[in-house]
Amino acid sequence: MTQTLQRQLTPRHITFMALGMCIGAGLFLGSASTIQLAGPSLLFAYLFGGTMIFIIMRALGEMAAHEPIAGSFSAYAHKYLGPFAGYLTGWNYWILMMGVGIAESTAVGIYMKAWFPASPQWIWAFASVAMIGGLNLMAVKVYGELEFWFALIKVLTVVAMIAGGCAMIWLGWGNGGKPIGLSNLWTHGGWFPNGITGMVLALPVLVFSFGGIETIGMAAAEAAQPERTIPRAVNSVIWRILIFYIGSLFVIMAIYPWNELGTQGSPFVTTFARLGIPQAAGLINFVVITAALSSFNSTMFSGSRMLHSLATKGQAPMAMGRLSAQGVPVRGVLVTLVFLLFGVLMNYLVPGRIFGMMMSILAFNTVWTWGMVLVAHWRFRRQQPVPLAFRLRWFPLSSVVCLAFLAFVLVMLGYSADTRVALYVGVIWLALLMVGYRVGGIEQRMRMASA
Repeated sequence: MTQTLQRQLTPRHITFMALGMCIGAGLFLGSASTIQLAGPSLLFAYLFGGTMIFIIMRALGEMAAHEPIAGSFSAYAHKYLGPFAGYLTGWNYWILMMGVGIAESTAVGIYMKAWFPASPQWIWAFASVAMIGGLNLMAVKVYGELEFWFALIKVLTVVAMIAGGCAMIWLGWGNGGKPIGLSNLWTHGGWFPNGITGMVLALPVLVFSFGGIETIGMAAAEAAQPERTIPRAVNSVIWRILIFYIGSLFVIMAIYPWNELGTQGSPFVTTFARLGIPQAAGLINFVVITAALSSFNSTMFSGSRMLHSLATKGQAPMAMGRLSAQGVPVRGVLVTLVFLLFGVLMNYLVPGRIFGMMMSILAFNTVWTWGMVLVAHWRFRRQQPVPLAFRLRWFPLSSVVCLAFLAFVLVMLGYSADTRVALYVGVIWLALLMVGYRVGGIEQRMRMASA
């Protein structure tokens, strides 16, 4: 049995891991709900939100390049803010990964029903859990390679959709040679059809869409040459994601009136049909299924690695810290797998509501994780005697602005009745973690782990 995680992930693997996590159900399926909330103003929301995410990623990348350790932001919170902060951040992130995994396996079930309408949704959710769980029991290099190909499929699809959409907008492809133009962006209520409030209400779902980009930090402990790999991945991934999100949504809402999108499934499937290629619907359905599986794959990876990190600090059962001969935290994978089966049960009981529930509830956990990244980075920067080669620009102003943005997202979660449950669930979950820390002997196990 090996005692350390294996550094087998290349820059190619890590870049596409983060792309795979972000370009998933949040874009292909969740974009329908955000379009209905904000209309074309969603483009401005993603531009602003993407800028804030870039600040978070630069902060995390700075720490990860300097200290590429297992557990990433949980370990940094532990070191710079104290064991209790690390404990809360680590377990909060693990439950976040469980929720994202449930949402992605649900997306697989929803899309599979397009091919097998008579089959129950939970069957496909179970199949995805079993398949991804098996993949994550293999060596990390196998996981990285599979994730690369998973992510490449959807990246190429988004690029093809943007290129084909632009040809339709300006050249009239699929529209009898008559260019559609851009008027759909403002002729159905203007750029802000639901006012500024509509754009702002989309922010919690937008946060969920970007959730998972922090996987770059989780992969640092298994990255080859992290001091070079992590900065390159951070700088390349964020602008690619912004292009994919803003570019694809721009094309979708230019081709089709925003208030008619989402009424018949994924806007991506609707848009390809509008391009005059109805036979491509099946292919696009395949792509969005692989997109969900890709995000699910990264979810399983991140969740199991977080359990391993917590166990090495005495904040989770010690058995979770043991590794296989290939350097895989097998028990962490298995425990994560068992909890994801809860999502299969939810797909059986409430198949029509589960995806929306997860999208709203998990925004709180994402905001907490990103907030702890920024606060831990603040303390990290204060302890550095010399400037770092890779660092967050305009610190501390950029961190203050980003923290204010995250606080605003929390306020908006409470403003809307549809997302208010996220605050209730989040506060209850944190309270349970605090109780577990005080009465569960966590402090004693941490002393034993560090002895």
